[in-house]
Amino acid sequence: MARKINVFILFLVVVAASIKSSSAQTRYVVGDALGWAIPPGGAATYTTWAANKRFATSDVLVFNFTSGAHNVARVTKAAYDACTTTNPISIQSTSPANITLNEIGAHYYICGFPGHCSAGQKLTVTVTSASSSSPAPAPATTPPTRSPPTPTPTPSPVPTPTLAPEPATTPSPATSPAPAPATEAKTYTVGDATGWTIPPGGAATYQRWASGKTFSVGDVLVFNFPSGAHNVAEVTKENFNPCTTASPISIETTPPVRVTLSKAGEHFYICAVPTHCSLGQKLSINVTGRSTATPPSSASTPSSTTPTVGSPPPDSSANALGVAGLSATLLSIAVALLY
Repeated sequence: MARKINVFILFLVVVAASIKSSSAQTRYVVGDALGWAIPPGGAATYTTWAANKRFATSDVLVFNFTSGAHNVARVTKAAYDACTTTNPISIQSTSPANITLNEIGAHYYICGFPGHCSAGQKLTVTVTSASSSSPAPAPATTPPTRSPPTPTPTPSPVPTPTLAPEPATTPSPATSPAPAPATEAKTYTVGDATGWTIPPGGAATYQRWASGKTFSVGDVLVFNFPSGAHNVAEVTKENFNPCTTASPISIETTPPVRVTLSKAGEHFYICAVPTHCSLGQKLSINVTGRSTATPPSSASTPSSTTPTVGSPPPDSSANALGVAGLSATLLSIAVALLY
């Protein structure tokens, strides 16, 4: 009986140890949404990513990339600084590459493809011990002492003054609404944080990025990439599908590339560096005409009708004087006839 109890206790200890070990393990996706690619911001991108993380033994680094476009080589510090892939400690070419950190100290990783490490695709992490300490509990806060409420004095009544009636206000004439402003041009950073690079998810990455956006004439596309690693070529639809770089409409090589959408319709962009387009570095968008708000017609203000003032009626005293003069003339003639 005692033997069975000892075996059971040993089993519990092993289970508890395995649970503790698995719970202590942390998985880090290198670059987060960017993945393992040539970063738009150069080597500082991955340095910034690792800066606020605490790596411990048994943690796992996950490198997501397009198979055939990148790889993950663990190298020495000297090879890391010089971007040399000769005699790597280890190398993995299948994505996702899961690397368990099994020893304390500095670990150095680069992409072994030519030019990728020098363009910033390199990462160094420092691994510390796996011990974890529980955070100290926060000190209890003493509730503030409440002072007894002070009685509020009752204000003496104030006589209410008699207000004079307000003069009647003349309503102001209705104003016509202000015209709506025209739609402003927008600036879009292609790929957002990923930038313009060989995307870990293939061509669908940029199609998903563009799917929820409405591009209009006058908008601006910004392509961010390390100089010398990529370029931006606008091509026809016929050249977009087979990734042909012959006779491009335009090509830009100096980042950041700003492309103003000058006409409506479909626009097609690829990276003309060999194999980059076929690995997913391509973007197609549909541009619509910019809608400008038509200002509403101003309401015609009714003209104020001024009453026409007629000519004044003839003076009654003048009429009476005229009649009196005529009567005196007729009387004079009658008197002359009598005599």
